[in-house]
Amino acid sequence: MTSPGVRLTAPVVLPCDPDCSVVRDAVVDIDAGGRIAHVGPRSSAPPTDAPLRALPGALLPGLINTHAHTPMSVLRGMGGDLPLLSWLYDVMWPAEGRLDAADVRVGMTAGTVELLRTGCTTSVEMYFFMDAVIEAVTAVGSRVVLTPGIIAAPGWDRLGTWQQMRDEVSARIDAVGLRSGPGERIELGYGPHAAYTLPPEALESVGEHARERGALVHIHVAEAATEDLPQREAYGSVPALLDHVGLLGGRVLAAHGVQLSDDDVALLAARGTAVAHCPGSNAKLAAGIAPVSALRRAGVRVGLGTDGPASGDNLDLWAEARLAGLLARVTSGDAAALTATELLLMATRDGAAAIGRDDIGALEPGRWADLVHLDLSDSAFVTPEDDAQLLSNLVWAGGSRLVRDVWVAGEQVLADREPTRVDRGATTADLRKVAARLHT
Repeated sequence: MTSPGVRLTAPVVLPCDPDCSVVRDAVVDIDAGGRIAHVGPRSSAPPTDAPLRALPGALLPGLINTHAHTPMSVLRGMGGDLPLLSWLYDVMWPAEGRLDAADVRVGMTAGTVELLRTGCTTSVEMYFFMDAVIEAVTAVGSRVVLTPGIIAAPGWDRLGTWQQMRDEVSARIDAVGLRSGPGERIELGYGPHAAYTLPPEALESVGEHARERGALVHIHVAEAATEDLPQREAYGSVPALLDHVGLLGGRVLAAHGVQLSDDDVALLAARGTAVAHCPGSNAKLAAGIAPVSALRRAGVRVGLGTDGPASGDNLDLWAEARLAGLLARVTSGDAAALTATELLLMATRDGAAAIGRDDIGALEPGRWADLVHLDLSDSAFVTPEDDAQLLSNLVWAGGSRLVRDVWVAGEQVLADREPTRVDRGATTADLRKVAARLHT
């Protein structure tokens, strides 16, 4: 008999196992510690004395956003028609220079609510003011892999040297561990910004600190054609530079990976480096299209990311999944490139694998009970009794508007599209107050 927790039943459960199964008339048991205890058809479910909650629609794992700068929600829309480097140097960095910890807390709080309302339960964040980000996520009840930014670029010395930024992360990990908080909602890693904003010795050192602690390294790699010309001239490519300094060992997540050669793809595969694919941001900033099909064929783990809401604008991973599929088909000429099932797994199970996590991203015993409840009565589903059509309609026609409820570590943090821990209206009002100051 299972331990008291809760038993959820639903007409459909999508566990996001490797085969992307569709389980009908299904049960998900959550134990008292907030982890999955059992998933399967109700007919074969073990007996339990846990309370029963019957849900309409479908249950699936929370989505995983593998690359985000969510506090930038306060900067949304600024520099909206500029290429990457002009947008970054002339608009974003000056605006970010006016942010304080309270602003970051406001932006992260509102953005985390927005993520939950799309069914995203985990985001990999690169930002500053570590405590403010943690406080926001803790308040809303979501999950974060926080990789505080480490940078050595003009204007950023106000936050300290790259050595001080590195050491702050290392000291925090040494004090509290890689994961902390209720349901291990907070994971810490390192966020060296990019090869063009840090010297090689910094990249080497950050890699060493991360490997010593088993931590994730999250870094922008080869996003735009003009961002890293000196590095490419000296080393051949950014992945070659990172490999030269030893950064590609351990848990490494390369954000974007647009400007990659065949040799770069092979190198990332050989080193076990994962890629966060951000098609919306890359398209809006005219950075290009990452070679996702080639990466996946080579065995590179690829997850999906929204990037920051100041570049990609929305925080909707369903929209990113659809765009990733469309772009893969257009660039390859293959109408079967990135199927609905592959895209759903990229947003869940594959995203977890990309960040080195086997405790989220799927509904399997032992993983955290991060779940999303979807409405199947929506007109997006024309033949929901057909498994293939259900998956196709979900990914290509449904998406975030179907989300009704969300649980993180077994706790319901979104109920009927409203956060349970914070007031959405108040978080939006706070966001607009900060944005009004920054946009003038």
